Amino acid sequence: QVPLVESGGGSVQAGGSLRLSCAVSRYTYISDRIAWFRQAPGKEREGVAIVYTPIPYTDYANSVKGRFTISQDNAKNTVSLQMNNLKPEDTAMYYCAAGYNIGCGLLLTSKCYNYWGQGTQVTVSS
Repeated sequence: QVPLVESGGGSVQAGGSLRLSCAVSRYTYISDRIAWFRQAPGKEREGVAIVYTPIPYTDYANSVKGRFTISQDNAKNTVSLQMNNLKPEDTAMYYCAAGYNIGCGLLLTSKCYNYWGQGTQVTVSS
């Protein structure tokens, strides 16, 4: 089991910002793809953003491009998700994921990840 510890969720009004963080082991940080997913009540879990440190490589879901930024803190082995201009439709439980199965498929596909954090709630009010 790879421990992933998320923090930083909360409640904001539309247009506001939040920053989520995911703390991982050093090995995971330097070798694995680390992604953020979210799941709203009654909806499927969807990929939000991913970072792959060795290249480095990042990618985002179309719904968050230009508003969310995924970044790394080498000293703390953390991956953060800066979320700006939040919208009510961003309301969801946000999860950090790692343990990507090589060759599984698209990098923002939840079934391709083996390890998950406990989640942190983000609520955006209009």
